Amino acid sequence: MISRRKTRQVKVGEVLIGGDAPVAVQSMTSGYTHDIDACVREINKLAAAGADIVRVAVPEKKDTLALKEILGQVSVPIVADVHFHFQRALEAVEAGVHKIRLNPGNINDRKQVEAVIDACRERHIPIRVGVNEGSIVERRDKQKRMKELGAVFSDSRHGHLLAIMITKLEEYLDIFYERHFYDIVISAKSIDPLLVIDAYTEISRRFDHPLHLGVTHAGPKETGSIRSVVPLGTLLANGIGDTIRISYANDPIYEVQDGLELLYVLGLRTRKGAELIACPTCGRIQVDLFTLVQDVNRKLKEQITLPIKVAVMGCVVNGPGECEGADVAIFAGDKRGIIYVQGEKVANVPEEQILDALLEQCRKFQEKVQRGEARLGEKLVDIIPPDPLGELGSGYAKIAAGKMESGEVKLPIVQG
Repeated sequence: MISRRKTRQVKVGEVLIGGDAPVAVQSMTSGYTHDIDACVREINKLAAAGADIVRVAVPEKKDTLALKEILGQVSVPIVADVHFHFQRALEAVEAGVHKIRLNPGNINDRKQVEAVIDACRERHIPIRVGVNEGSIVERRDKQKRMKELGAVFSDSRHGHLLAIMITKLEEYLDIFYERHFYDIVISAKSIDPLLVIDAYTEISRRFDHPLHLGVTHAGPKETGSIRSVVPLGTLLANGIGDTIRISYANDPIYEVQDGLELLYVLGLRTRKGAELIACPTCGRIQVDLFTLVQDVNRKLKEQITLPIKVAVMGCVVNGPGECEGADVAIFAGDKRGIIYVQGEKVANVPEEQILDALLEQCRKFQEKVQRGEARLGEKLVDIIPPDPLGELGSGYAKIAAGKMESGEVKLPIVQG
């Protein structure tokens, strides 16, 4: 079990962040907030995928004017993303938004920042303070302070930038503390995954506010998944982080799906729905495993609600061993597949029937668990691998035709 860093707890709508609350998954809408119907559809789509909190941009007054109507049609807490215009924050608060994302460094007038803080304190609305790499700019001579912090971080290749981020964060938090406001979430994002790890690690040592983890400009999903998961997974595995957003230049639904999967594999959230594992395939496969895995994955999402572990393996070599931990498993041979439920063989079907037969066994097992007749993760018997030359092996047809003895194994002749 991962021992998580102890933080203050804030409440975003009905979602708790920090303390002993589960790590929350966030995403952000990609359309215009003032397009109310489209915005509501996107928020509800993200919520259905498992998002705990959704952020919307409010750069203009027409966006904040739309918030009240949007809030009445969605079921998840909404965060208003405010950058340059403090009035947008006040309007969002008035509309009933559940959290404000604020960058005090982008609002020049301190009294304006204080007005936002006071409005949020009155309504018990938390504020996320961002010291992201792209938005921190020095505005005063801080050489003495910079030298102090630079010495602290001298062993890091990001020392100077980390010093700026810590300095800015201290300046921002002082404003909040002077107004007796402590419902704060901190973020310190960067495009550089290593800087993300260093920044959040240092911040976690200095402040007890909950941390929102993320990587800015992560890129398309194909590369952004690695750029995001490496630093976020590292931090979470070390107990750092209370809420996350994986950012893609893509449909934000993938942000939610991958964020949840990250928390599932780290044991930081209880899985909802089936867990599918599959072999990477090699020259031994004798069925169309790629198509089978995609079909099984789609159908499991539609039909299975319990966290049943399902294994789909492509051969009789590694398949039996790799299926050991699965509740329902199949490994294929010569255009056929053997299905096991908690280690017990229950079916042997031709390739064209594998999908339907596997799903049938998954449904039956789910029903048994729901009735209390079975428990997840409980193996009944050891899987006994079939004879590679038997009915699933490639030599079976030759044996049946009398061209080969069942105990005979012919090795290929290597030339040269």
